[in-house]
Amino acid sequence: MAEGRVRDEWRRTSVLLALIANTNRDPKKTRAFRPADFDPFAKSAVPVKVGIEVLKDVFIDGRMPDVTRR
Repeated sequence: MAEGRVRDEWRRTSVLLALIANTNRDPKKTRAFRPADFDPFAKSAVPVKVGIEVLKDVFIDGRMPDVTRR
């Protein structure tokens, strides 16, 4: 129950933080903030995409991929 209360309080706080940030931003330079931008419990909606060669390096060759060559 304590974790649920903390999540609920962060939801409310993140709405207020987004409201304050949006009133002080320059609409020509930045996008509008969403409450999820300030909520530490919000899940990231951006999936990580990797190429097939990265999966081959990890699962077939058994080594970490070389990120400098990509």
